[in-house]
Amino acid sequence: MDTLKVTSPAFAFGYNIPTKYTCDGQDVNPPLHIQKIPGEAISLAVLLDDPDAPARTWNHWLVWNIPVTKDIHENSFVGVTGQSDFRNNKYNGPCPTSGTHRYYFKVYALDSTLDLLVSDKKRKLLHKMKGHILAKGELVGLYRR
Repeated sequence: MDTLKVTSPAFAFGYNIPTKYTCDGQDVNPPLHIQKIPGEAISLAVLLDDPDAPARTWNHWLVWNIPVTKDIHENSFVGVTGQSDFRNNKYNGPCPTSGTHRYYFKVYALDSTLDLLVSDKKRKLLHKMKGHILAKGELVGLYRR
């Protein structure tokens, strides 16, 4: 599997996510820049996970069937947004209950589009992606309230 390079003009890997992109700010998705996308990619998928949540890894955002692009713009609505662990279909920015949490923006380049419902969650998305992932990359940001 190839590796995508995922960056953001809003924050660097391992650094703080600006408040604008959190529940304490405008709660809009940050811009993402994706490099090294395989030429045979048909679509992209994005997951935002918090592995430091108290009970389990908490999913904040999942989007699939994003047309292949090098830039996902701030506050954009591309692809199909599934149901996050907040039980809604939108970007839910970092909002830790205590301490500093790590947030993983995971981007996947896929060799197809996916047949999923907007009510589907992360588990179903991961299952449907099996065998279709050409490349994967991630950007990790930190946030503390």
